[in-house]
Amino acid sequence: MAERLARLMLGAGSPVVTRSAGVSALPGSPMTPDAARALARVGADPVGFCSRQLTATLVREADLVLTATRAHRAYAVGLHPPAAAATFTIAEFGALAAAVSGVWVALHRTPVARARVLTDGVRALRGLIPVDQPDLSDPYGGSSRLYRATLRRIDAAIAAPMRLVAGPAQTPTRGGRSFVSSGL
Repeated sequence: MAERLARLMLGAGSPVVTRSAGVSALPGSPMTPDAARALARVGADPVGFCSRQLTATLVREADLVLTATRAHRAYAVGLHPPAAAATFTIAEFGALAAAVSGVWVALHRTPVARARVLTDGVRALRGLIPVDQPDLSDPYGGSSRLYRATLRRIDAAIAAPMRLVAGPAQTPTRGGRSFVSSGL
């Protein structure tokens, strides 16, 4: 869900690439119907999702790895230890990104440059800012309400950083309102 939500927030045609992979994924599986419905409710496109397993290559190729839990973070870092500095839980990244100067990030011209500066700022703050509840609940097998609650937590963590990366012209709207202020 985080990947599709990030794509929506970054806007169509963003040069920032988002990918999704799971630590316990059944490769080739579609998104669960509850996840697809939760995403569709907020305007994100669940169509074409196909699960895949997280691999050392995916971790190595990423500039930033966001995970649902600290255990997933440990798994990703175990696949490629040099990625430790750029691997965060989604909630941790959101909390640290909130402390990075948005003015400094916004001074950079492209979404890719803004993403790199934001990630560098988040890295610099690791360990300096406490993060309450760094893990997200795994909604798999749960109710549609649990999927929506998890999506709200993802939204709360990544909305501001994605707005900074996308830049003011790319902030998606829905019904004339900012996506991040809409309810799930």
